[in-house]
Amino acid sequence: MNKSPGAVLQRLLEESSLLASSQPIDPLLLKHMLERHYALSGNVVRLGSEKGHTFRLKAKANEYLVKVSPSDEPEPVTALQIAAMRYLDDAAHALPIQRIKPTLDRRDSVPIDLGDEAYRTLSVFCFVEGLLWEQMDANLEQLTKAGDMLGQANIALRSFGHPAAARSLVYDIRHFLDWAELVQYAPDPKHRLLAQRVFRLFEEVVLPRLSSLEMQLIHGDYAPNNVVVDPHSEVFVKAILDFGDAVHSAVIFDPANTVAHLIGRSQDHPWQDAFAFVAGYEQSRPINESELPLLPVAALSRLTMLALIRYWKAERTPDQREELLASAEYYWANLEQALGVPLDDVIARFRYRAGGHGSRRTNRP
Repeated sequence: MNKSPGAVLQRLLEESSLLASSQPIDPLLLKHMLERHYALSGNVVRLGSEKGHTFRLKAKANEYLVKVSPSDEPEPVTALQIAAMRYLDDAAHALPIQRIKPTLDRRDSVPIDLGDEAYRTLSVFCFVEGLLWEQMDANLEQLTKAGDMLGQANIALRSFGHPAAARSLVYDIRHFLDWAELVQYAPDPKHRLLAQRVFRLFEEVVLPRLSSLEMQLIHGDYAPNNVVVDPHSEVFVKAILDFGDAVHSAVIFDPANTVAHLIGRSQDHPWQDAFAFVAGYEQSRPINESELPLLPVAALSRLTMLALIRYWKAERTPDQREELLASAEYYWANLEQALGVPLDDVIARFRYRAGGHGSRRTNRP
């Protein structure tokens, strides 16, 4: 296609480290760092990741997830992600957050000196065995429990602050209108029309309210591939993973990010799974009455982002093109189904489902 994003979106992609070099880390250097700073050794296997490098380390008695930050990610941004996890571990230890393994001298991460004043950050996390949420067909009760857990995390993060939290993140729904430049990548005119319809909804419903929304640090990607679950447990959620998209943004965007992955999945009603999830979320963290109408539009916006980014990635990684385009088709189909339900009906159902699970706040604290 030989297309490229405009200046604003290009800057957001750069600041989100999505244009970073994928130059691998020297395996011997990584092994040395793990032994020196963590006293860990064993079989290291690289895993797929959108940015930076992720490895699974099988040591003698335990397994760990090893992460190396992207080459162009500022140290304060990497520190933000780790600090948020440490804060939740300390302030809300009962929450199932993936645990950080400290270094031998009790640090949460360590810099890797690559020479020429280039540094990357190494961090190690305890590996959590179990199913990813995306690997199972969660029922409505389990979806409610998953929503409740995100609500608890949002409550716990209310008091957390960090100098890098106000960073610019391309996936932050606040920046959705900047994604309009990616519509050119979608080859199907029908899909471009769907996207344009969502952009108009965002301009009409969300944009006028952006400056007044309740803000705090949010997880940013509480998605089915970032949650380990136990279908036989009363709690259901076993671990919340990956705070790589943590950002100070509108609280309403956190459940919206998850809803984007849920709409269109049920055969009975395209929003059915989303209704259950949000009802659970409101058990812990009631949504402001004035902000509730923004939730479905924000979710549709995130779903549109999920589809559009696949075309951009397909341009950059031709070897994954077929898989990415198939994924885009899946998201477009879900978006079309979701838009087939009148927005007022969706909002009314959110209000009805939440009404049985507690009282929604009518104003901000």
